[in-house]
Amino acid sequence: MDLRFSAQDEDFRRELRAWLDANLPAEMREPAFWAGKGSDESFELRREWEARKAAAGFAGIQWPTEYGGRGGTPTMKAIYDEEMARAAAPSTVNPLGLAFLAPTVMAIGTDAQKRDIIRPLLHCETIWCQGFSEPGAGSDLAAISMRAEPQGEEYLLNGQKIWTTNALHGDKIFTMARTGTPDGGKRHAGISMLLVDMHQLGVEARPLKQMTGASEFGEVFFTDATCPKTDVLGGEGNGWATAMLLLSFERGSSAIAQYTEFRRMWDEVVGVAARMDRDGRPAVEDPVLRQELAAALIELECLKYHSWHVLTQTSNGRDLGFEASMTKIMWSETFRRVSDVYEKVVGTAFAVPKPRPDLSLEELTTTAMWSRSCTIWGGSQQVQRTVVAERVLGLPR
Repeated sequence: MDLRFSAQDEDFRRELRAWLDANLPAEMREPAFWAGKGSDESFELRREWEARKAAAGFAGIQWPTEYGGRGGTPTMKAIYDEEMARAAAPSTVNPLGLAFLAPTVMAIGTDAQKRDIIRPLLHCETIWCQGFSEPGAGSDLAAISMRAEPQGEEYLLNGQKIWTTNALHGDKIFTMARTGTPDGGKRHAGISMLLVDMHQLGVEARPLKQMTGASEFGEVFFTDATCPKTDVLGGEGNGWATAMLLLSFERGSSAIAQYTEFRRMWDEVVGVAARMDRDGRPAVEDPVLRQELAAALIELECLKYHSWHVLTQTSNGRDLGFEASMTKIMWSETFRRVSDVYEKVVGTAFAVPKPRPDLSLEELTTTAMWSRSCTIWGGSQQVQRTVVAERVLGLPR
């Protein structure tokens, strides 16, 4: 593992940092700016920011230049993630499209799909949702029941999806449906991945309210909605293989950006601890709390060096395999650890966005609430530990 960046990488960092300094407004770097925005206004501001980055050549860092990307290396992508987190830049509004759909289309899409999907996605002209989960199937993708019946040159869709990120802002959805019957009882057969227009009669998105009060995901109902047969990704009946390819693109990402974000959160928590009272003295002087803060910091540093290890592996062209599961376990539990310490620091003030006129906790509290979901989505901790148990330790099923 080499902890140094090359001269070329450092040149890229300087170029990106200079662009951020010139183009990212100071007020957008402040948590209070976003705390005062409604979800629709926040979404549109982030969408505009994403488009501005793409126009300046700071999007699709590892994508081939023929698709509008920069043709960069895994190290450049890690630097990009780190600098965005360091600058407190807005998070992307198109995460599932950028991380999963686009590379899948590049790999197996038709020429028309590549032309129609990739560039509009990169410039955030089209926002994509992922429709995999169903109420009766949960994370068991092979248990889906939504059907797509062929009718002439298109499919007729009926069914429901749930926990759909960006359901209320999505323009299109890549979703799984049964286009045939399971072959010989094989549940993975007879499934196709469809690219469906969300702005049509027969598609209804309803919000699911989170404990933060936001509705970043929702449920989607399909009632005689349509999808042209040309909008099947990977071919009819190949949905399982297409989904596995799509999900494989989650692998290879290091957690450097997460480390940077969580370390900034830890610094903020220490700052809050210095201003909160605990038995007549600053909370940061409480010896038990100091141990909790130190334990969280140790986990953070372990995450940092694991991230460097992952980056070294991907830079050498290695498929991470089970190490992707280890990374997910590490960063999500570290996030929970920092959030848990924050809750102990503020105590009952956790329920009060502004416990003192000079102390606003709304953004930190929202982030701490959000951390509760990270050990569930993207493969729960139980699923990730099963992968490690079976594939690393060789334990029986």
